[in-house]
Parts: sequence; structure tokens; C-alpha cells
Amino acid sequence: MRFKRRRGLRMFAVAALLPMMAVAQTSTPARPTNSPDALAIFQLTMRVRQFLANVPKNDPQVFQDFFADDVIYTRSAGVTVTKADILKNIGVRASNEPQATFDADDFTVHPYGEMAVVNFRLVMHNTENGKATTAYFRNTGTFIKRNGKWQAVAWQATKVPESSK
Repeated sequence: MRFKRRRGLRMFAVAALLPMMAVAQTSTPARPTNSPDALAIFQLTMRVRQFLANVPKNDPQVFQDFFADDVIYTRSAGVTVTKADILKNIGVRASNEPQATFDADDFTVHPYGEMAVVNFRLVMHNTENGKATTAYFRNTGTFIKRNGKWQAVAWQATKVPESSK
């Protein structure tokens, strides 16, 4: 009897965890329905993911829409650039990393009404000298909601050292 009870508890635990494991493995969070903070977290996570998915298209409108006109962007090299610099350098990035694709994980979003701070790990997949490479960056963005649209007003990118991956 004791063996059957333990086995039953284990089966119940596994059955209870399966839906949670499935949700944890999806890249798109479930759309929240009741909390303004939960909705902001969802919107910002999706906004960043969609932006990163569209970066390889090298479409200036993607960057124009994502970054506010007054954005302060600090690159991983410590150089601060403006939105005009970002738009001007789209072609440079495209020629230096023509096969690069981007994704993100490990999101933390702190909403503060019409403002929010987003931190995540950016994953850059590329090909260098015919070999697949992956680089990681920690990014922190401050967003403001203007005219119903979230835009980045401050951005900080930091390359994760090889030893920390």
C-alpha cells in the first residue's frame, strides 16, 4: 500500500508539473488579462522580442519605431549614440554582421505606470569565417509609453565576457 501511495504521489507531481514545464519552455508569455503591471510586462517583453526578430531586415522604420527620438544609447564599447547615429549605422551593422540574428531570454521588467525598466540577455547568433558563433549581451532599456506606444528612451548594452556564459 505504501509503495502504491508514493507512486501515485509521484505520478500526480509529474502530471501537475507538465503544464508548468510546457509554459516555461514557450518563448511567448501568456497574455495577461487583469493587472496593468502584468499587461505592461507582456507588452514590453513582446516589443523587445519583435524588435530583435526584425533587426536583421535592416529596415530603418524598425529602429525608428522602437527608439524614441530623444533616446540615449550606450553601446557595449562605452560609446553613447543618438537615434540619428543608430539610423545612420544600420548599414554598417548589416555589412559587418550580415548573417546575424538576435533573440532574448532572462527578462526582468519593472513597470512604473507609463514608464518601465527592462533587462534581458540578448543572444546574437552569427557566422564568422564560416563558423557559427554566439555572443551574449546584457541589455537594460528604459521605456516610456507615449501616444499608446512603448519606446526606448535609454539603452545600455554590455557584452557578457566569454568566461561568464
